[in-house]
Amino acid sequence: MTTVFTRKASYDYDSLKPVVFDLLDNTIPGLIKQQSRVLIKPNLLLPAAPEKGILTHPMIVKATAEYVLNKKGIPLISDSPAIGSFDKIIDAGGYRDALEDLNVEFKEFRQSVKVDTGEPFGLIDLAQDAVDADIIISLPKLKTHTQMLLTMGIKNMFGCVVGLKKPEWHFKTGIDRSMFARLLVNIYKAVKPAVTLVDGILALEGQGPGKRGTPRELGILIAGQNAAAVDMTICSMLGVSPEKLSTNIEAKNAGIVDGRLYIQGDFPLISGFKIPEPGPLIFGPEPLHKLMRRHLLQRPVVDRQLCDVCAKCWQYCPAKAIYRSAKQITFDYNRCIRCYCCIEICPKGAIQATETIPGKILKIFRILEN
Repeated sequence: MTTVFTRKASYDYDSLKPVVFDLLDNTIPGLIKQQSRVLIKPNLLLPAAPEKGILTHPMIVKATAEYVLNKKGIPLISDSPAIGSFDKIIDAGGYRDALEDLNVEFKEFRQSVKVDTGEPFGLIDLAQDAVDADIIISLPKLKTHTQMLLTMGIKNMFGCVVGLKKPEWHFKTGIDRSMFARLLVNIYKAVKPAVTLVDGILALEGQGPGKRGTPRELGILIAGQNAAAVDMTICSMLGVSPEKLSTNIEAKNAGIVDGRLYIQGDFPLISGFKIPEPGPLIFGPEPLHKLMRRHLLQRPVVDRQLCDVCAKCWQYCPAKAIYRSAKQITFDYNRCIRCYCCIEICPKGAIQATETIPGKILKIFRILEN
């Protein structure tokens, strides 16, 4: 049985700090020694203000850094953003202002080393600072994810894949959502964070994890030594079957968690949390796959009133399925692998996942059949 700790909280620092200290005392008691190199890994996806609900809140990062300093450890705050300069994210996210009085270092992941993650992926390039750290404290944000349903503890460690290696792995795992989930679990096992503390005070619902999502206040922190157990707990809070999250299934298959949880603390039941509905990535007879992918599957669509043709989406697209045409972007749905990286990184929130009209009709008939 795995223990998960939950606490009600707000971003008011005077009340937040003792809650964070309590959660860390419960999950990593005595682990941080004098001069321990402690990597603090928040979610730093892209430049966004704290009230957007996209990044781990700076007050949580500050409280965690203070905890490390109180234990005489050496904190390093790092991540590898999807888009935007690391320094711009640190400024826009309010981290530099929040932590200006603390002796901490902000450092973007740049150098990689090869780490054996086991079958079927073998050696993967992961951030050297993560591999070299004595202790890793993972600080994910509770957000929806258009491709993977939710992004929390397990997926936060994908940030240890540096820069444009991320879309490469999206392309390698292709349209197999379970294979991508297995990749995330293998990376989590290789990096081995000591604790996962999820920021669910202000979460992101709808078509997250980027600017297409909608902030929603939940007022909760969730922590544990086992990220899969933390993720399963959050699923239960949101009324989502833990088996619906692919990373939970792969974590069980890998023996990381058996699903038996002991929840210590507050356990709010959150109703009406808007979860994306990832459609099938492929179905039907193989000769018809191309036709079905183009006309029946859910797909990314651009809102031309919001899009300023900034080029971020087609520069990042793993499948090279986006191109500029007559001062607008166009999708090649035959090439598109439905990873929805374009939704994730769009700085304007101009792309969304949409069902085709034939796809909607097919779904209605499937419901009637059932």
